[in-house]
Amino acid sequence: MNSVIGIVSYAAYLPLYRLSRAEIGRAWGTGGKGEKAIASHDEDSLTMAVAAAQQCLLGIDVNSVDGVFFASTTAPYKEKQSAATIAAVLAMGSEVCTADFGGSLRCGTNALRAAVDAVKSGSLQKVLVLVADCRLGLPNGSNEMAFGDGAGALLIGSDRLVASIDSMDTMTDEIIDVFKSDRDRYVRTWEARFVREDGHGRVVPQAVKAALERSGLAAADLAKIVMYSPDQRQLQAVSKAMKLDPTVVQDTFYNEFGDTGAAQVFISLAAALEQANEGDRLLLASYGNGSDVFALTTLAGIASPTRARGIEYYLNTKLMISTYEKYLRWRQIIELEPAATAPMEQPSPVALWRDNKSGLNLHGVKCRKCGTAQYPAQRICMGCGAKDDFDDYAFVDKPAVLATFSHDSLGASADPPTTVAAVDFEGGGRITCDMTDRDPAEIKIGMPIEMVFRVLRYIGGFYTYWWKARPKRD
Repeated sequence: MNSVIGIVSYAAYLPLYRLSRAEIGRAWGTGGKGEKAIASHDEDSLTMAVAAAQQCLLGIDVNSVDGVFFASTTAPYKEKQSAATIAAVLAMGSEVCTADFGGSLRCGTNALRAAVDAVKSGSLQKVLVLVADCRLGLPNGSNEMAFGDGAGALLIGSDRLVASIDSMDTMTDEIIDVFKSDRDRYVRTWEARFVREDGHGRVVPQAVKAALERSGLAAADLAKIVMYSPDQRQLQAVSKAMKLDPTVVQDTFYNEFGDTGAAQVFISLAAALEQANEGDRLLLASYGNGSDVFALTTLAGIASPTRARGIEYYLNTKLMISTYEKYLRWRQIIELEPAATAPMEQPSPVALWRDNKSGLNLHGVKCRKCGTAQYPAQRICMGCGAKDDFDDYAFVDKPAVLATFSHDSLGASADPPTTVAAVDFEGGGRITCDMTDRDPAEIKIGMPIEMVFRVLRYIGGFYTYWWKARPKRD
């Protein structure tokens, strides 16, 4: 086995919506600069991780990946593995190794280190590391202004690398600075000066200095250094204290995306790799009860990325949330009068389990005799009438267009009106589903469509996930 372990592929994902900090300030009579990325009402950390994974795995045989590690401080379940769900959505087999990581903003780099160790030992061949966060700060607080939502993905392996991982260093530190107990919904922070000076501002420089000394590198050898920071001001303060050239310090996109938590260093790393040249040295440093530091060197593969959407795409592709009150409704921070309709029926875990293949990974069938693609899977072909003569067929990656649609202004919805769509896939097959991430006034028959994995509902203590359609934006 090749002894060089590193990054085979990488990707970031940012939700379509943005919320202006000035709009938050309007609600509370304060101010604010910049904006932050906001997960839609039907997105969470799991669905964002799926979106990042899809970009990361473009052009890569999913069957070659034998590990999925998911890291988040905002996983949808306290007891149920998210990585197993993600593996099912990505149509991976039951033999794939899955694991969840959490508990700190360092959980993403904890998962990365575990992935590198697994590949280095030969236990696994390729590990998909997914990191996503969707944190909440108390209304009218600094965290609410700061926190944004996003996800990142790295495929770790030993073949066809875009960058090698040359060294891994860890510093552990016990401090109560930024935290959320098992009884809290919102992230808490201690006094700002204590957090900045005795937490992040002390730990990250120490960890980076120690890692550079052990690796024999100097700051001058680095093309980019990627560091977690809660905001732009703190990033500048730490960079100045470390006497770093500002041009070497990678932007964290705080003014565009916000503090994306555990995913931040992965999003920033994606941006750094997009601009890197072969032979560049990079350093990545996370933070959260210590710091994990990785030294990387870009390789020949850096010139031919497989992902379709880079950071520039997410910077330029967005919809603004019109009001702060809409954000409160999406996050269920304020209680609204329920719709005067019959309560929604609770789904059956047994039925969901039976529909895993069609419901989670959007697979149908294609007739071997006449080639008709059909969703959901049938026993009798609707084209030629053949019985039980089908091949498995994936719809999620097929180009599609909007066949027809309707807007329902009376049904209960977090983002009214509810848009129900009929989607036709290239090569055959039609699905009826909800639309999301759309401006109702801009919906047109024949427009290009892409399928996205989203939260359908939360009833009875568990989440039902399914696929929705959204306008394709390139």
